[in-house]
Amino acid sequence: MKIPQPRGIASSLLLELLAGNDPSHDLQGLNDAATEALAATDILYAEDLQLCLFSLYELHYGGFETVSDNWEWHPGLLAFRARLEAAFETRLREAVGDIGPIPDTAEQVAAKLFELANSASGPSVSEFVSRHASVEQVQEFLIQKSIYQLKEADPHTWAIPRLSGRGKSALVEIQFDEYGSGRPGAMHSELFAKTMAGLDLNSEFGAYIDAIPAITLASVNMMSLFGLHRRMRGAIAGHLAIYEMTSSIPSSRYARGLRRLGFGSPVTDYFDEHVEADAVHEQIAGRDLAGGLIEADPGIGAEIFFGAHAVCFIDDLLGRWQLDAWSQGHSSLRTQEAIK
Repeated sequence: MKIPQPRGIASSLLLELLAGNDPSHDLQGLNDAATEALAATDILYAEDLQLCLFSLYELHYGGFETVSDNWEWHPGLLAFRARLEAAFETRLREAVGDIGPIPDTAEQVAAKLFELANSASGPSVSEFVSRHASVEQVQEFLIQKSIYQLKEADPHTWAIPRLSGRGKSALVEIQFDEYGSGRPGAMHSELFAKTMAGLDLNSEFGAYIDAIPAITLASVNMMSLFGLHRRMRGAIAGHLAIYEMTSSIPSSRYARGLRRLGFGSPVTDYFDEHVEADAVHEQIAGRDLAGGLIEADPGIGAEIFFGAHAVCFIDDLLGRWQLDAWSQGHSSLRTQEAIK
């Protein structure tokens, strides 16, 4: 993807550094800018810092067109990222708070996760899209989702070498489906790209990065935070589990909304696929992935439920962000210039 536009002093310094490809560059100014930003802003809504985190994480994925791959493991950038991650993780853990007792059997784990999945009381973007959204609002919704959906399975795949036994087998089974079961063109990310193209949107990953707000970046950065750290392997497993458990019904609503607006296959294929696939995945994720991991290692349980609760927390904030914007008659994106 192309390198994004900066959103503040810290991201300006970071992106200039990456573009300059000078690994001997002094990072003190970058760290000073981050210190000021962390003291002044809720990191969940900090445009400057969330873009910094996204850019640093992207070095571990597809990278940027004009940025050297040598930056991926640069010690100074890793130290800078660790500072941002510490603040981000602290904010998430404070928001989640006490998650209560952890069940110790797979059936009980699944039951508790299903209870969490069904307890969401926040605003429903899927219900709004199903019944009320205009084509322009659906375009915005797809743009918001694109920064994750166009590489859908990748953040969770980091966990595969860090797990074992029944839980690992369950994760691989889910991921195999996410990657299209080996069929070219059937990866879920590819299906989502077709949905975007059907609504006259650019389906290249990162095409709308400059329009995507901090809270959306935070939802994606959370996955990379969990996935890239072995100590948080339980959190990324819990993240995937609750994602699968909360996908089938919303996907049916999104498909219904697209059909209401006159769209059919292949535009609806991504969401239709998730109605069927995630109805199966939710059982595997709850019992075999999360439940299997906890039965094998009860000590991982707190992290699994932390990851699941963190998803619900961030998704609630993101849903409110989008629906509040639409109810007030303006865009949920930072700018619409990029999509004209």
